[in-house]
Amino acid sequence: MAQKNKHKLKIIPLGGLGEIGKNITVIEYNKDIIIIDCGLAFPEDEMLGIDIVIPDITYILKNKDKVKGMVITHGHEDHIGGIPYVLKKLNIPIYGTRLTLGLVENKLNEHKIEDAKLNVIKAGDNLKLGCFNITFIRSNHSIPDTVALAIETPVGTVLHTGDFKIDYTPINGEPIDLNTLAEFGRKGILVALADSTNVERPGYTMSERSVGNKIFDIFKDCKNRILVATFASNIHRIQQVINAAVKYNRKVVTSGRSMVNVVRVGKELGYLDVPDNTLVHVNELKKYKDDEIVILTTGSQGEPMSALSRMASNDHRKIELKKGDVVIISASPIPGNEKTVARVINLLYEKGAEVVYDALEDIHVSGHAKQEELKLMLTLLKPKFFIPVHGEYRHLKHHAEIAIQLGTKEKNTIIAKNGDVIEFTPKSASISGTVQSGNILVDGLGVGDVGNIVLRDRKHLSENGLIISVVTIERKTGEIIAGPDIISRGFIYVRENEDLIEASKEIVNGALTKCREANIKDWASMKSMIKEDLNSFVYGKIERNPMILPIIMEV
Repeated sequence: MAQKNKHKLKIIPLGGLGEIGKNITVIEYNKDIIIIDCGLAFPEDEMLGIDIVIPDITYILKNKDKVKGMVITHGHEDHIGGIPYVLKKLNIPIYGTRLTLGLVENKLNEHKIEDAKLNVIKAGDNLKLGCFNITFIRSNHSIPDTVALAIETPVGTVLHTGDFKIDYTPINGEPIDLNTLAEFGRKGILVALADSTNVERPGYTMSERSVGNKIFDIFKDCKNRILVATFASNIHRIQQVINAAVKYNRKVVTSGRSMVNVVRVGKELGYLDVPDNTLVHVNELKKYKDDEIVILTTGSQGEPMSALSRMASNDHRKIELKKGDVVIISASPIPGNEKTVARVINLLYEKGAEVVYDALEDIHVSGHAKQEELKLMLTLLKPKFFIPVHGEYRHLKHHAEIAIQLGTKEKNTIIAKNGDVIEFTPKSASISGTVQSGNILVDGLGVGDVGNIVLRDRKHLSENGLIISVVTIERKTGEIIAGPDIISRGFIYVRENEDLIEASKEIVNGALTKCREANIKDWASMKSMIKEDLNSFVYGKIERNPMILPIIMEV
């Protein structure tokens, strides 16, 4: 036995701790590594121009010979969105349920990745990857085919809940498999990693069916068009909208690329029950009366380029809002998105729409467990060690406190950070060091080519604008042949500030004169002199700090 456990088990979160999204965890023992999930996060406000954020997988690439595969808990973007970027560098086998891999395959097609090794598993299956024996346990979330993972290792069992809620009356499928979770708890769990997203909310998360009742009530009395904005991956919610549409004789139009793709995949794989002739193309909208149509759309988070935002801004190519349209925003704002959601709601009201959203009606329930469900999970699992995951620091802290209240020793409760290496023996746990982790920024087709310096420049430009000074000088004498010319963007309106522009030209002239007198001929020093003098002058005049870009040409 001592020989068997001579190596320590390592759990290394590379994303999902101290943040919402970008979930990825490495589990390592000796020469074997498995990866749990690989998601993305949406950019923060100061990440100007950034499309998405993915985890830094430098550690995985450095240890690529150890990697046995990736296991996915469910098909939400914060758990699968980073997979294409990993597979472009490391083609490892991926294991997930049928719907999850259907959504992954859809993403891989967009990235033109054709040789992925996708392996379908189902709840109840066992999988051997290296020294790890993994059991997939049926769970509930806001998307079907969600699983928790029991990972038996030479040191002990690791239980990863994934995202979960306890829904006794799910829309399709069966309730979470509490029996199997309790059985693993009875056998003994070394360490549990549990979803912390909703830990601040007391009580229990309502069943998805409660939303269905409200949706049916709205459909029942409505004589106008209905638009429903929700997460494209919330297949349970989509199914309830389709059910209501069928009952009240409405056709369903999908809008937004991700909504169109998910409905197609869900229908093809049998996770959405859509009667024939229910779905119609957006081009056929005019064939039907208002009370015969429901539009399923993306944009519940107010994303500027989403279908709902474009409708609200009169910028959608196919759908124009009408006075009296009923718009149901069936989602609550992700922290940080409140302003963008409020902006869209205001625009919808201005267009004459009737808006139904979370603050007015119970038309959304979370897919994450609240406090009492988290307590039930911990009580069933009875782990020796506990690591709260999936949440900002305050969420992790509150979840750790709940575990301590339920009997977990405080020293056995670990609030970790991304990159921490948490080492386990059967009797001990400690953070032994850190590995490289963080954010990789994706901007268009560029992955990782935008860093803090570029973001700082973008922020500077957005706040203060730009001054470009262009001058042509004679190579031998340093005399000015043309210019200086001053070009301004986002700084001042030139036509109304000609005096300032002319004075700025004189400052550039003066800086170049000083360079000639000091016999300074290298461009770097000359540009530095122009920037310093022009910056001091502009700040002294109007107390602004624009980005200053000197351009010197020689002839």
